[in-house]
Amino acid sequence: MKIEIGKITIEAVQGNIVEQDDLQAVVNAANAQLSPGGGVAGAMHNAAGPELYESCKSLAPIQPGEAVVTKAFKLPNNFVIHCLGPVYGRDQPEDQFLASCYANTFKICEEKAIESVGFPAISTGIFGYPVEDAVDVVFNTVQAAIPEFSSLKKIRFVLFSAEDLKVYEEKLAILKS
Repeated sequence: MKIEIGKITIEAVQGNIVEQDDLQAVVNAANAQLSPGGGVAGAMHNAAGPELYESCKSLAPIQPGEAVVTKAFKLPNNFVIHCLGPVYGRDQPEDQFLASCYANTFKICEEKAIESVGFPAISTGIFGYPVEDAVDVVFNTVQAAIPEFSSLKKIRFVLFSAEDLKVYEEKLAILKS
């Protein structure tokens, strides 16, 4: 599903975040050490190659809500933006940390003149953030940030599961109306 808000295209698709070859940047749902791990971080490091972790070492550790950027190496993108989402129920206030992930990513996009970025569902996997609650935070943050965009033209949410995609599409339908 795709909607337009002003000059910004917002999409939600089911797929693999490491296979978004038409985006300038993709977001890694990172761990604090920016190291290979499970889930999105494992897939990202595996697809990008060992150079990604080498470039991350000097940037780690990061705190919940923080975002840092590296080259994408063997990925089809120019950049990987690494965000540490909150662990639900532990990193308080988790809604503010999650919102900071997106806001800090948008700041990097503007600083690097990135026109298109893809996000996974940050913090909703092993970090336990309920998808419906996360989507509310995500879209509130996106809507607040849109007036500040000068470079960014496309935001894509790349969801691994059909269930997550459905939640994102329902929220996009509300925004479209």
